[in-house]
Amino acid sequence: MLKTLDALEFKQMLGGEYDRSNAYFELHPGAGGTESQDWADMLLRMYLRWAEQHGFQTEVIDYQPGEEAGLKRVLVRVIGSYAYGYLKAEKGVHRLVRISPFDSNKRRHTSFTSFFCFPEMEDDVEIEINEDDLKVDTFRSSGAGGQHVNKTDSAIRITHLPTGLSCSAKLNALSTLTQFRHESA
Repeated sequence: MLKTLDALEFKQMLGGEYDRSNAYFELHPGAGGTESQDWADMLLRMYLRWAEQHGFQTEVIDYQPGEEAGLKRVLVRVIGSYAYGYLKAEKGVHRLVRISPFDSNKRRHTSFTSFFCFPEMEDDVEIEINEDDLKVDTFRSSGAGGQHVNKTDSAIRITHLPTGLSCSAKLNALSTLTQFRHESA
């Protein structure tokens, strides 16, 4: 009877659409420089150990180390049943107040690191975007430079008007932009 009740409670708590999925999580240190980067690294070690203790596999996808200590950014894939269901509750900003080991005056510092988690999605999803919903902006380099300054497009930004989502990229060559314009025309 007690096991049945526990199973029902578990299903209720982790019954969301994607709760059974694998998960990805990101850590980003906030203001505080080395102190926050160290805090982000501590959180990474904590989450990796938690995953290991609960039978999840982990794969570090992207890791950018800090200058002195810690990390600037990390993206981790967590593989296992209900990985997203467990980790989604961790979303938000995590704060640490401590006497800093990086401060020679031994002052108290507050560090912040944001944690974001999202489920792994199926690869076979097809998305159709109406080209009339896209706004394409191109940019040219400015300032002192070579013979192509202010003459060739060197960056692009595409905005999806209904959602406001945008992406941008630097272009390595004029031919890339010409090819893009040709394909989208």
